[in-house]
Amino acid sequence: MSKNTLIKLSIFGLPLIFIFSQCLNFKGKENPRGENYAGSAACISCHKEVYQSYLHTAHYMASQPANGNDIQGSFTKGSDEFVFNPHLKVVMTKTDSGFYQTSYEDEKKGESRRFDVVFGGVKGQTYAYWLTNELFQLPISYVDNTHSWINSPGYEPNRVAFERSIGTRCLGCHASSIKQEAPDLPGYYNGFEGFDKTSMVYGVDCERCHGPAAAHVEFQTANPQVKTAKYITTFKSLTREQKINMCGICHSGGNNRLVKPTFGFKPGDTLSNYMRIIHINAPANFKQIDVHGNQRGLLESSKCFIKSNLDCSTCHNTHINERDNVTLYAARCIACHNSTSHIECKMTGKLSAPVLTTNCIACHMPALASKAIIAGQAQTLVHTHHIAIYPEETQKVLALLKQ
Repeated sequence: MSKNTLIKLSIFGLPLIFIFSQCLNFKGKENPRGENYAGSAACISCHKEVYQSYLHTAHYMASQPANGNDIQGSFTKGSDEFVFNPHLKVVMTKTDSGFYQTSYEDEKKGESRRFDVVFGGVKGQTYAYWLTNELFQLPISYVDNTHSWINSPGYEPNRVAFERSIGTRCLGCHASSIKQEAPDLPGYYNGFEGFDKTSMVYGVDCERCHGPAAAHVEFQTANPQVKTAKYITTFKSLTREQKINMCGICHSGGNNRLVKPTFGFKPGDTLSNYMRIIHINAPANFKQIDVHGNQRGLLESSKCFIKSNLDCSTCHNTHINERDNVTLYAARCIACHNSTSHIECKMTGKLSAPVLTTNCIACHMPALASKAIIAGQAQTLVHTHHIAIYPEETQKVLALLKQ
């Protein structure tokens, strides 16, 4: 076997091996979400190209079991620690039993916990460990913009914390399913949640957005000549409100009160049955919303949304990694903002066409610092979904063009 072939297998084959292993883990026993669910591996035979593309999206990377390939931070000597102060640090180590974060105070070894779950992988990652059947966030996270380990967001600057619980509020957006059970250590961490960790369905998978697929797979397999999708929810079949609600399950922000775990939400369901949404109706109120998390609220406060039938899928193809493809997103803006519609960008004629087709997002959906994600001096920038005119951002773009 050639070296190139081995490289290709490692890039494309290993993710698929993991998917199939997830499927095989439940072979011969009940699917963790019930008999109506088929599991994502069942989608591959008919939707291989779509699925291979989806493997590179942020939704797929929302959570993964921790291993050396998924952890982005470095375990190399000199880059394997985060120093809080001259007396306190956390060291990242690799052993035969896994990867660990270990605290040291005045060089004395303290608590040590294993990387068990990885959350994220686009702008950064945070990590979690299992303590019996309870899940906790590790003290050190990773940010991509500085390629460095950081104190996990929201943690105290001079204390190593291993006790922040991760519950259904977090997992409801970073996983597709997990079964709750009584915590093994209710007296140790009172009020925290317990889970059957073997039932966790990682990432945001096909059936999270399209609904249970067992009947669909059975029918289409038995009737390959039928090209119309049966017994499955297609996004285009939903109303605008249903589409917004489907995305809003995770993209409505953390301030909305959870009524019940969102794992049971299926496309077409009523969002208010799962959470109480705080609506920001007036466009002028958008500054109350943080750019991280509540994309629904920001979008709903935009004139583009209010005066059109725009929904999330107008601009986003969730099956494809389109990150940083500014020309593609600009083309979607121009599909509405053109001479035919008489709502052209005011810079039309003042700037060349190539400039306009690469700067729609920079001017009208700028990347702003999140107040919700603060980790030391590292700022996390997220494109706002409040589509508007930002004069200061326009001036920045014009200044760059003059250089």
